[in-house]
Amino acid sequence: MTRILVSEVGPRDGLQSIKAVMPTEAKKAWIAAEAAAGVREIEVGSFVPPSLLPQMADTAEIVAFARGIAGLNVVALVPNARGAARAVEAGVHGISIPFSMSETHSQRNVRKDHPAMLAEIAEVARIAREGGVHFAVGLSTAFGCTIEGAVPEDQVVRLAVAAAEAGAQEFSLSDTTGYADPAQVRRLVRKVKAAVGADKLTTLHLHNTRGLGLANALAGLEEGITTLDSSLGGLGGCPYAPGASGNLVTEDLVLMLNSMGLETGIDLEKLLAVRSILAEALPDEPLYGFTPDAGPMLDYAERIAR
Repeated sequence: MTRILVSEVGPRDGLQSIKAVMPTEAKKAWIAAEAAAGVREIEVGSFVPPSLLPQMADTAEIVAFARGIAGLNVVALVPNARGAARAVEAGVHGISIPFSMSETHSQRNVRKDHPAMLAEIAEVARIAREGGVHFAVGLSTAFGCTIEGAVPEDQVVRLAVAAAEAGAQEFSLSDTTGYADPAQVRRLVRKVKAAVGADKLTTLHLHNTRGLGLANALAGLEEGITTLDSSLGGLGGCPYAPGASGNLVTEDLVLMLNSMGLETGIDLEKLLAVRSILAEALPDEPLYGFTPDAGPMLDYAERIAR
């Protein structure tokens, strides 16, 4: 049976996209409940200045809590070398840095052009290496940009190679803006794998902005992707498409993978129960997903037993 890693990114990508600040104890309850449901990796926060993202001010405390959960891989996002040093000090197992394939997006998002970002990646790689922490680079806006539009695939490949040379251990292709389609996913996964090595491209970070999240995930699986990022309840929304869900919904993704006979290790019933923590702590935030409303199929237990 093929084992697929569902990496929960809601405590970082979901929470940083909303105005409300989730109480620290609610974050801890969320993370503990997902781990108890069988989720093996959680991106618990990001090491950015609290003045910029007050939602992430307690990340070091959350890392310390999550590290106490047996079998959980605790990862965090860092915007730069300073954040990487804080993450390593806090005790994360892994860090990732976003590297916008659209240079305009990079300049607006982190105020760095591509050469400056590659220099930053090299420094973060050094910090991670010395700290014994896994280091991944998220190739964001890889499928399109809300500022530039289409991003040339050859540009994505070139920048991925440059990041690998700068010290990236692993990559994810990120559909930051919800522009990807399945054919594009297949094409770009093949090209980047061919350039950096199949062992270095393992992950897709997908958004469901236009309803193509699961279709894109399936296309990635068919090309050998083994890790899929998702967010419980699709938390966070999409700032570029008001009313649309944001990240791929963890509950829907787990239903699909388990039903297909792929091994996630996640108990869907326990996972669905975690939504109550979010609903209580963030009563004004919409939660997305079809599975919570419709429930599993009547023969779901038979499907996952095959």
